[in-house]
Amino acid sequence: MVPGTGVSARGPVIVLDGGLATELQARGHDLSGPLWSARLLADEPEEIVSAHETFFRAGAEVATTASYQASFEAFGENAAAMMRRSVELAQVARERVGGRRWVAASVGPYGATLADGSEYRGRYGLSVAELTRFHRPRMEALAEAGPDLLALETVPDIDEAAALLAAIEGIGIPAWLSYTISGDRTRAGQPLGEAFAVAADHPGLVALGVNCCAPGDVEPAIRLARRAARKPVIVYPNSGEEWDATRRAWTPPSRFTAELVPRWIRAGADLVGGCCRIRPADIAMVRRTVDSYAA
Repeated sequence: MVPGTGVSARGPVIVLDGGLATELQARGHDLSGPLWSARLLADEPEEIVSAHETFFRAGAEVATTASYQASFEAFGENAAAMMRRSVELAQVARERVGGRRWVAASVGPYGATLADGSEYRGRYGLSVAELTRFHRPRMEALAEAGPDLLALETVPDIDEAAALLAAIEGIGIPAWLSYTISGDRTRAGQPLGEAFAVAADHPGLVALGVNCCAPGDVEPAIRLARRAARKPVIVYPNSGEEWDATRRAWTPPSRFTAELVPRWIRAGADLVGGCCRIRPADIAMVRRTVDSYAA
């Protein structure tokens, strides 16, 4: 059982939200700066509330906050307040919609704060201790606002996973950890089974899985997670589209399809949602599929 959430391995499948930044961009917001969606925490917070609410109304039970790229280095003296605000905005959306829903405070990888794609490479040249010192103040600020969970997400390598797990010690908020992967390896090239094993026995970790990966990589990853740890498995891939550098656009079609969701559940997924380029309509599809599968 996931403390405080009602999520348990092989219990009812929990539906996550989709790409918050994708939804904000679809509403016309320019997120090209280094703060990405976190910029709107200061500039247009109601838009973040509205995007969370849209995912909730589409059937999501978990909202992941707009703090993925938030850091003390980027926000300066307002950093802690902005991180707390990210949780508070998701909580407002939850109150508006009602029902059984949770707020997961996003703790993105160190590479995300560099805004240069480093989170898809990992191996930053920093020690585990240095990464732990970077992440711990962010977690403390987010925890002050009382999220239900911390989402340690888009983790590219084992070293950063170890740092994140060290940083959550004593925070008092349960967390999930999800790697970003390519095939059966982390983005840094480590075997995914070994990466899962690093986190398998951590008592503060209540789910383990993958996110921001191709949909086709999910099912094998679920099986590896099941073998490595007796924890609920979380999966939320991106759309699987390819980036066309010439056109500077994502090229369809999306490979995030309704046919995949039952396969993920049968393989052992307990929490299912989407990441980049997954819209509320996609989450509504996941909700319908999960409901029909349960029936």
